Amino acid sequence: MRLAILALSVPILCSATEIPQGSHVALKMVNSISTRTAKEGDYVYMRTATPIAANGDIVVPEGSYVQAVVTHSLRSGRVKGKAELAIRIETLTLPSGKVVKMNPHLASVDSDGTDQKLKKENEIQQGSSHGADAAKVAEVGGAGAALGGLADRSWTGAGIGAGAGGAVGLATVLLTRGREVELRQGSTVDVVFDRPVPVD
Repeated sequence: MRLAILALSVPILCSATEIPQGSHVALKMVNSISTRTAKEGDYVYMRTATPIAANGDIVVPEGSYVQAVVTHSLRSGRVKGKAELAIRIETLTLPSGKVVKMNPHLASVDSDGTDQKLKKENEIQQGSSHGADAAKVAEVGGAGAALGGLADRSWTGAGIGAGAGGAVGLATVLLTRGREVELRQGSTVDVVFDRPVPVD
């Protein structure tokens, strides 16, 4: 009877170590990716920017490799249409060489000075460049007005110059694509784990 009691008192080993549900993890881009060249099926490589801890222990060290894949890539249009990029994070490679399957969702991305932001889960969309386009047209039109006035030495010449300059500016905008979505090497993305992921 005593042996049976001793056996029952031995603690049962914990289940495999895991990344807790709800964990926020920063990933650093190893390679750059842009809607200018990216296509569905392209691989994206990252590293964990900080260690991942659970219950006071580090379960995934900093610098562990993460692999993702492009699931959607759309270039910005010449007249309308915003650039879009969607990626799916698939695997984590531990220092031991073990590969762990996972699928956390994107929570935020570096804007890198642009208007790119998350449109929906795992999809990044670039903002509109209409404001910049209007400034470009106005700038070229103003230059045309100045040149027209100098050549004709009259307000009539300035008006003609402004019209010609505006036409050139509009052509420049129509022939130039809007901003692309770009995640540059060294930039970071923040991901959230919707469910626990065993790593041991």
